[in-house]
Amino acid sequence: MSDSLLSIVWRASLCLCLGWLASGCSNASLGQAETRVKAEPMTNTAVDSKRASLSQCDGSDTHLLTAEAQPQSARNAIFVNHEWIRWVRSGALANGDRFRLVYSTDFSLRGIVGQRLSAPSAGFDLEQSSLPNELQPLVNYAGTGGVSLRLPATAIAALGNSAPLWAQWWIVHEDARAQIKAIGALQWARFLDQRFAAATQAQDLGLRKTATGFSFKLWAPTAEQVALCLYQDADANAYALVPMQRDDVTGIYAVSPPQAQSGQYYRYIVDVPVAGLGKVRNRSTDPYSISHNADSQRSYIAELNDPALAPPGWQEGLRGRELASQTDMQIYELHVRDFSLDDSTVRPEWRGKYMAFADPVGTGFQHLKALSKAGLTDVHLLPVFDFATVPEANCTRPKIPKAPPDSDAQRQAVTAVRDRDCFNWGYDPLHFGSVEGSYATDSNDGAVRIREFRAMVDALHRLGLRVGMDVVYNHTTASGQASRAVLDRLVPGYYQRYNVDGGVERSTCCDNTATEHLMMAKLMQDSLLRFVLDYRIDSFRFDLIGHQPKDVMVHISKVLDGAAGRRINLIGEGWNFGEVANNSRFLQATQANLQNTGIGTFTDRMRDAVRGGGCCDNTQDVVRRQGLLTGLSYAPNAENQGIDRRLELLQSSDLVKLSLAGNLRDFSLTNFSNVTQLGMQFRYSDLPAGYVAEPSEVVNYVENHDNQTLFDISLLKLPIETSMDERARVQALGMALVAFAQGVAYHHAGIELMRSKAFDRNSFDSGDYFNRLDYRFQSNGFGPGLPPGTDTRYDQVVGPRLANANLRVTPEHLDWTRRMFFSMLKIRSSTPLLRLPTAAEIKQRVKILNVGSTQIPTVQAVLIDGAGYADAVHGSVLALINFDIQSHTLTLPQAGGVWRLHPEQARAEYADARVRNAHANEGQFLIPARTAVLWVR
Repeated sequence: MSDSLLSIVWRASLCLCLGWLASGCSNASLGQAETRVKAEPMTNTAVDSKRASLSQCDGSDTHLLTAEAQPQSARNAIFVNHEWIRWVRSGALANGDRFRLVYSTDFSLRGIVGQRLSAPSAGFDLEQSSLPNELQPLVNYAGTGGVSLRLPATAIAALGNSAPLWAQWWIVHEDARAQIKAIGALQWARFLDQRFAAATQAQDLGLRKTATGFSFKLWAPTAEQVALCLYQDADANAYALVPMQRDDVTGIYAVSPPQAQSGQYYRYIVDVPVAGLGKVRNRSTDPYSISHNADSQRSYIAELNDPALAPPGWQEGLRGRELASQTDMQIYELHVRDFSLDDSTVRPEWRGKYMAFADPVGTGFQHLKALSKAGLTDVHLLPVFDFATVPEANCTRPKIPKAPPDSDAQRQAVTAVRDRDCFNWGYDPLHFGSVEGSYATDSNDGAVRIREFRAMVDALHRLGLRVGMDVVYNHTTASGQASRAVLDRLVPGYYQRYNVDGGVERSTCCDNTATEHLMMAKLMQDSLLRFVLDYRIDSFRFDLIGHQPKDVMVHISKVLDGAAGRRINLIGEGWNFGEVANNSRFLQATQANLQNTGIGTFTDRMRDAVRGGGCCDNTQDVVRRQGLLTGLSYAPNAENQGIDRRLELLQSSDLVKLSLAGNLRDFSLTNFSNVTQLGMQFRYSDLPAGYVAEPSEVVNYVENHDNQTLFDISLLKLPIETSMDERARVQALGMALVAFAQGVAYHHAGIELMRSKAFDRNSFDSGDYFNRLDYRFQSNGFGPGLPPGTDTRYDQVVGPRLANANLRVTPEHLDWTRRMFFSMLKIRSSTPLLRLPTAAEIKQRVKILNVGSTQIPTVQAVLIDGAGYADAVHGSVLALINFDIQSHTLTLPQAGGVWRLHPEQARAEYADARVRNAHANEGQFLIPARTAVLWVR
């Protein structure tokens, strides 16, 4: 590595600056059900059982070797580095008090406040002192209470060499008579980062092929011992148990057993200390696993370069095409199972699987082929890494009763089996570097999922489409001693992020990871590298990237680009919330902080301005708060009758204007009060509306997997009597906004078929039934019954709409929106001026017209000058978007001269006949109602 992860993470931790609270949130995460499970029952094993037995490779996952005599689970003493501890709640101080760091190898520590501590194995006196200023930012989140303690040189030396990290460790606060005032357990992560920093340089963690067989390496610095279990196949009992050797410098255990063969499986057995329990013998899979058997019970042994793992054509090395700029991306967000589950043209055994993407007769395959031809560049797959919530071996599909469209019978059937069914979005990581087995035709064969995943990637590449992955590094599916807590069972207390009392933070829905810790950051980096190098992934979308340190993400971006020899595009959800908010633990990778990094974040500015409201509105607001697309000002719904909303309309219009110019911080624009401001001076709630330095750093969208679809949100906000023809036009305007805006274009699969999820606000676990996609374009999924997971008040709002026959779409409507989507892709791909690569080009060429106090706020007008731009294609383009239900004429002196419709819109086959009523004459432009027009000259 050109720059060590140690310096990167340490610098990230020290860089703090003022941040802002983003109003957006990820329902994919925040709405997820509880996934943390209780620890498996423990088998008591004799204390003198020094070595694991072969039988322990099977049976119980956990054996309690030595119980703590007095469990102390409050881990409120935080290692700041190898020398300093910040004890957050140490009690009141008095003269003569002392602090000790003590340990017991037999876990027999006992202590009662007001009494003396039972004899520890050893201990070290600690010095109470002021924490150095340069370290203070690392624990600012812990508040001002507590005490800072410095380890003496003897303790530092012992912890670096002879002291047993696998023992029971306490901090003890005693008075002058050696009577206990307080006890605390330790948060070790930063100590482990400094003590074993050399582990970040290891290039061969996990499984590697060697000249003589296979090597196995596991980072487990607090383990007393580690052993490797070997299995002949996916189901047989273990045939060998091999002790592993420890390297004291790195904390890595290693072994190269000659009997390990390709096609076999393995697991680890580790003896580790667990605060509040004692010394525990855990059996676990490898966090660096390349594949698994069904339900990820065992890790798979193979070399990823083995020709046996390559589908036909893979060794030809076809990769996705490299784009000149990130702004060239036109992304289609798609769920593997949704894509083909109900496609009768796909062979039955491939439906809902990776292989459906390689079935050339499939309706979905043909649709993707046509999308690629129209200009789509990327398919972004919702999670396809190994996730926890779908039973790979025996998942079930509910039997859905026939019932009225507003009935709750359908959702009851879905909810009854939601923990056992075959559907989930997959935002619940189990193993970050291997692929999900439920999408393979045989989940119990570790080779099958590798081959079939590669076959999917190869098929998409052959269609001319690049492949992106939605990745989730901000949490794990479980922590502690839960059977699926892969990381925490191997190095307890390290990989998760803790609060000041030692509890796992859960702001992202589940058990948050601490990517500010070196080896968690390394695991993120190494697993991403695997997908780039071994699976030819072209780009990544990071779930809640704002929970990662900025410096770590910038470093990883450079590493990926260097390894691939090309740009690997990174985008993510840069929301600012939770325990890391406002850079409280490190400088975050949020919207506010990623300028000049080339990493893109989703913008909620345009999304909310056109949809109305925000991501997490309550039932009343989700109807009441309309946007430019959903009737703001010109088509008030029942909840808004008589309300003057012109100010809101003008503010929303200015947000869209800025978004069409790429949300640049320093783009100059005249606001509705006739004041010319920079983008950062416009407000989005209490945030700067313009927040990016370059257009590659903003991702534009009007719907994605989170929240209601655009069709459903417009059903809630537009007047009920709005015709379906007009609703289709609203859908097309959403597509046009994304197509005409500078930045990265991002579309949710199904936007082209007016996709409905029955108003489901968070369909992550709503089953196949509520997540259907119909690429025959016969149905958009509307009216399947009341959505899961909703309350009575929401049901009362959506129920009458679900039952309203006038809100049904026809195949003719779906064919129209399909053709409009194809046209928008073609327009953007054939018009480089709509996707300028740099801020300098935007500031030079883009002019927002129809501004100030005399503007028509329901009309957007963008003039882009192509003079001197080598790839301009057109001399200039003028984008006009009318959200209103009536036509408008704009007088634009800056846009004089002769204009003609964009060649795509001028075609006789262009779906929107209304655009032919638009005309331009000497700076006068007529824009029909609810129409997007692109003029060129």
